[in-house]
Amino acid sequence: MPKRILQGTVVSNKADKSVTISVTRRYKHAAYKKYVTSTKKYTAHDPNNKCNIGDVISIVEHKPISKTKRWLVVEN
Repeated sequence: MPKRILQGTVVSNKADKSVTISVTRRYKHAAYKKYVTSTKKYTAHDPNNKCNIGDVISIVEHKPISKTKRWLVVEN
């Protein structure tokens, strides 16, 4: 099964080797046929601490690194 790749904006980089990414997606509502925007936050592993707040980065699924980290930063 292919790994999912998501693109989002860095919201927090306070923790060591970790970043929080806000991913926004748009989809059409099934009943109302209007476009809805939903936002979700993911915690990703940033091994080199390169990401800064406001950067647009891509993350990919990864095996669990900690209790909440299941994503890995691919590029920034």
